[in-house]
Amino acid sequence: MRDKPFFAKDVELIDRQTVYNGFFKMDKLRVKHRLFAGGWSTDIDRELFVRGSAVAAVLYDPEHQLIGLVEQFRIGVLDDSLNDPQLRPWCMEVVAGMVEPNESEEEVILRELQEEAGIVPQKLQMICHYYASPGGTNERLTLYCAIADLSKTGGLYGLAEEGEDIRFLTIPENDVFKDLYSRDYNNAATLICLQWLQIHKDQL
Repeated sequence: MRDKPFFAKDVELIDRQTVYNGFFKMDKLRVKHRLFAGGWSTDIDRELFVRGSAVAAVLYDPEHQLIGLVEQFRIGVLDDSLNDPQLRPWCMEVVAGMVEPNESEEEVILRELQEEAGIVPQKLQMICHYYASPGGTNERLTLYCAIADLSKTGGLYGLAEEGEDIRFLTIPENDVFKDLYSRDYNNAATLICLQWLQIHKDQL
């Protein structure tokens, strides 16, 4: 049986400093927290990758049974791909973007769908919220399914001033689901969206 859960009041923030502030931001925190066995921990130092909130959406066309995804270069895959010629540092992903101040999550994903895929969806269906890697970053993602006619879509998108080079692809759903756990869809937001879609597509 689960004991009474802990909340933010069960953590003491002793110190917080920004140690790097460039394209990304890194803070160093000193905290202590209540222990399951009772009492408090010793002081703990942790670096936090300050990423903030993001929103992502998988595009789906139920009439034509098509899934829309974007493909773009990702620096996080480069090291592994140098050691594995079968691994490409270009990822197949759901459309995504960061939440800016004073923006709602829905406003963000509607903007990103237009910028990355040229799509205005007919409907947005919430999937879930999740934390990307809570041991080291505060990034929280909100996932959607965006319903749209994808029969005549595809092409190159992205904002040149942000260094974006994005290819938007439409793929038959059976081809995606057949290879769902291949290297083509090797990032969490995309896998979660596609797994949800595979389960719920008949209700859309």
